[in-house]
Amino acid sequence: MPFVQSGNSKTWPYKHSAAKSFLKMGQSLAVGHQYSSLGTQPILCGSIPGLVPKQLRFCRNYVEIMPSVAEGVKIGIQECQHQFRGRRWNCTTINDSLAIFGPVLDKATRESAFVHAIASAGVAFAVTRACAEGSANICGCDTRHKGPPGEGWKWGGCSEDVEFGSMVSREFADARENRPDARSAMNRHNNEAGRMSLNDNMFLKCKCHGLSGSCEVKTCWWSQPDFRVVGDYMKDKYDSASEMVVEKHKESRGWVETLRPKYNYFKPPTERDLVYYESSPNFCDPNPETGSFGTRDRICNLTSHGIDGCDLLCCGRGHNTRTEKRKEKCHCIFHWCCYVSCQECVRVYDVHTCK
Repeated sequence: MPFVQSGNSKTWPYKHSAAKSFLKMGQSLAVGHQYSSLGTQPILCGSIPGLVPKQLRFCRNYVEIMPSVAEGVKIGIQECQHQFRGRRWNCTTINDSLAIFGPVLDKATRESAFVHAIASAGVAFAVTRACAEGSANICGCDTRHKGPPGEGWKWGGCSEDVEFGSMVSREFADARENRPDARSAMNRHNNEAGRMSLNDNMFLKCKCHGLSGSCEVKTCWWSQPDFRVVGDYMKDKYDSASEMVVEKHKESRGWVETLRPKYNYFKPPTERDLVYYESSPNFCDPNPETGSFGTRDRICNLTSHGIDGCDLLCCGRGHNTRTEKRKEKCHCIFHWCCYVSCQECVRVYDVHTCK
């Protein structure tokens, strides 16, 4: 089945019935493309489709940080697409759909686990950064976790309040995950694992003061890492995600589903690990039921033996090779003082794509 592709976004040539909900089950952070400009216009919470009552109250109470929530989801999606750029599933989003990942997140797979974790982390990251930059009046710097000064430096600057950012992410992202079923339990766990990755990677950032950079005085503050660090960290968690099984228990409120590790001989997952309980499709061929776009026409790496290599990425179908001419700057010379002049060269590259 053909599709229209633009970057990492594609459009199925059929109506996706589940795409009518802004935050459909399993996609509680799926802020669609039409909301990517929230930071540039007033927020009308009542006009955002699909919000559950708790999210609607949250939006109205914290309307000034809702642009950061939307920005955080966008950051998470971009990081997902970077981390999976060479894999069969490359975190493709669907244009003109409120369920921006389509049916892929309907199943409780490790891909769904990663998306929830990285989007939750993205929201916490963006809100925390906005608070430190003074973009919102309801939050600011963290003054609780300074501790004693170190040798040769003192506390200063603006320590980023990741606890507040995580609270915002928790209240908004987990609002729909209140059902007593396995999928809600999985989503809550992975959302929290994503948020904890921020706290685990906070570091002390310092700045020197003094004449000619003598560093007579050095001030330090807690800072979030670059979000790429979080993405790399969560990708490792994806690779080592724990497969679970669903158990049902009868409680006073009715039947409740919980998760337990499928294999007893593996170390049980911690609160920082990702969990899932359904197998992933192979993503080799287009399938609108699973949300797979297949790997046909994807660029592959001929020399790689990994998943991005032509053997694995193309699922054994083989690959095509074409030559491509690209204009690049070359023979650059630095002139004193101070500019660089370059020539323009045409270079020929082999491009390999899956059959």
